[in-house]
Amino acid sequence: MGFIAFVVGVVFYFIYKSVITGFYTVRPNERAVLTVFGKAQTMELGGPSASESNLSEEEKLRYDYPKLKTIPPGGPYFKWPWMKVYKVDVSTQGQDLTWDPTKSQETVESVTKDNLTTGVNGQIRFRVSENHLYPYLFGVKSPMEHVMGFFISVLRERIANFSDPKGTQIIKDADLGDGSEAGSVDISEGVSINDLRKNLPLLNDYMEEQCRNTPDKYGIELDAALITEIDPPREVDSALAAINSTRNQVAADISTARADAEQQITMSNRAVEIASNNAQAEVAPLNELARTLMNIKKEGGSEALKAYVRNMQVPLLNRASRIVKVSKA
Repeated sequence: MGFIAFVVGVVFYFIYKSVITGFYTVRPNERAVLTVFGKAQTMELGGPSASESNLSEEEKLRYDYPKLKTIPPGGPYFKWPWMKVYKVDVSTQGQDLTWDPTKSQETVESVTKDNLTTGVNGQIRFRVSENHLYPYLFGVKSPMEHVMGFFISVLRERIANFSDPKGTQIIKDADLGDGSEAGSVDISEGVSINDLRKNLPLLNDYMEEQCRNTPDKYGIELDAALITEIDPPREVDSALAAINSTRNQVAADISTARADAEQQITMSNRAVEIASNNAQAEVAPLNELARTLMNIKKEGGSEALKAYVRNMQVPLLNRASRIVKVSKA
């Protein structure tokens, strides 16, 4: 009886594992990978994914992972008891920068080039790469933790060495008196917090560029980096606000002085232009009279010129109140 009960139990267990729990489905936002006795099913064609990436030669050898055969959404599918199904959500997800499974934190601390400890907050959007499931499932124990650690380390390095690419040129133009930047000079350039706050899109683009190889390493593809807050410590926030206010006031004064100077230069140029036009207006009749006399002399000779001058004197003599005649000695 005991042996029969054992056999019946084995049969029921086999039926439970094979029939009842042997069927599974894959949701539309999921992909499934099947292992047989712990070995994942790989693609027959395709080769390692690292060879198709932008990794260095050393990294290609380190991250030489095969491509897995994935099960598309649908079902029901059947598996034997010696098989195991791994389901992966491939939809785009979000994660705060402060996420850390080892500790609780409200912000990510980073040191700027001014040796100022600042808090960084934001979010990253990511998704599991369907073509790189092997490193995500079997390459590392906690791929998201690795990606976050890599992201934060690159972010801290960038913040520690960040300089506004426009700041140096703007200040140089201001020193040289280049009028093309008049009214837009901001001498708050060079303050690390200000530079970072004004260049958040540039910082986000840099982070996305640096993390483009995370699918080959960890199986996670970075969709977007959204760094939204970079705040100094509270004890220096008021001092920084005062510095910014002073710098902005000085910048406004410089812009106002430059605008006044340009207005004065414009008015002076206009006055010179008006005086030049008046002088030309006075000289034009004289030039025209000279050309007329030259033509008369050329065509009629000296006698014609003397007759013309005598005729022109008649109206003048009629308007004169006194005539002084000087005889030649």
